Amino acid sequence: MTHRFAPTLLRDYDLRGTVGQTLDAADAWALGRSFGTVIARAGGRRIAAGYDGRLSSPMLEKALVEGLTQSGVDVLRIGLGPTPMLYHAEATGDVDGAIQITGSHNPGDQNGFKLVQAHAPFFGADIQRLGAMAAAGDWDAGAGRVETVAIMQAYAARLVRGFDGPACRIGWDAGNGAAGPVVEMLAQLLPGEHHLLFTDIDGHFPHHHPDPSQDANLSDLRALVLEKRLDFGVAFDGDGDRIGVIDGQGRAIAGDQLLSIFAQDVLQKWPGAPIVADVKASQSVFDRIAALGGRPDMWKTGHSHIKSRMKQIGSPLGGETTGHIFFADDYPGYDDGLYAAVRLIRAMSTLGRSVTALCDALPVSIITPEMRVAVPEARKFAVVEEVLARLRQAGADICAIDGARVRTDDGWWLLRASNTEAALVARAEAVSESGLAGLIAQLDSQLADSGVYRAEAG
Repeated sequence: MTHRFAPTLLRDYDLRGTVGQTLDAADAWALGRSFGTVIARAGGRRIAAGYDGRLSSPMLEKALVEGLTQSGVDVLRIGLGPTPMLYHAEATGDVDGAIQITGSHNPGDQNGFKLVQAHAPFFGADIQRLGAMAAAGDWDAGAGRVETVAIMQAYAARLVRGFDGPACRIGWDAGNGAAGPVVEMLAQLLPGEHHLLFTDIDGHFPHHHPDPSQDANLSDLRALVLEKRLDFGVAFDGDGDRIGVIDGQGRAIAGDQLLSIFAQDVLQKWPGAPIVADVKASQSVFDRIAALGGRPDMWKTGHSHIKSRMKQIGSPLGGETTGHIFFADDYPGYDDGLYAAVRLIRAMSTLGRSVTALCDALPVSIITPEMRVAVPEARKFAVVEEVLARLRQAGADICAIDGARVRTDDGWWLLRASNTEAALVARAEAVSESGLAGLIAQLDSQLADSGVYRAEAG
């Protein structure tokens, strides 16, 4: 037997597709056969598997487990829960790899898979290799066994181990995603007063879409914080590996600015350490890390890229603009929105300031939100290459580590291809409003030269 995945399913750092179009049970089964074979040929014998609360996840999990066991590996089935719970199972259990079925923050009709091998993300060329193996039917065969375990309580206990933070009044918005039951546990385990929103798992996402990087999805949490006069509020994406934060005045703290706050905390114990931020982050973040005595390291966007870079350079902390925060000081180094929430409470003690005061101290940036420009999947990377070629010919100051980050006297602008959607991602930051307008004009001009136009640009 052989299987061909839709080319768009195999992304750079995970697999993502639309259920019933580019993703179905046969894909999950074939992924199980391929990944199980990879693990077995590396000398492994058992893989942990979990899934999020999307409507299609149980169907995909069933097929995945069948494929894994038919490749001859055993499966540790941990069930429904956030992606960091799967990472916890992989980090602490007797397993050689792990797969989480999740669509993360994507629309409800989409789903996918995040993979781990030997405590490291499985991505890039390795994911493409799975496709080649499936197309050739290059699979081992066997009859693995399945064990089902409940680890949610152990995972929640790990989140609060060594907790030394204050008793706070906090709002929690799980967005009907997979983090909900763990949020309910944390509300019982942590001191203080806790107000919970939407902790029941519902793949229809009836209240708002679970993407805390979009301000519209934080309106319920903001209203709760202001009405109850809470210290701050936290929100999570659909699989709980990303965090959004609202301070006591209702202001959203972006993921890269949140990294600045955590850098203050971590660098007290790790002076001079490298701190990794993604290429979309504000320049103020890199400047702040340097001012604190750390070594700022700009790297590619994507949870797999950041985790791998942190391991490569020995970084105790990393983060992305979208709210993925990675702690490798007293945590295993994977992105965990729930642990980031716990660390934010603890940071109030170590830094001696409220979340609102910490937000007050952040520099005010003249920066755009993340702008997404829809383009065909087959075209997005080509557009970036065309832009890079023109910029190089013009002698522009470019960081090309992930797309094109163009530096000028006014600031910088970025254009890169999304690894999760059929879209280009853009952002710009300047020292003045007029400078920002000029940078956006440069960006729009480059897009137009490749036949692409932002909706906002008309």
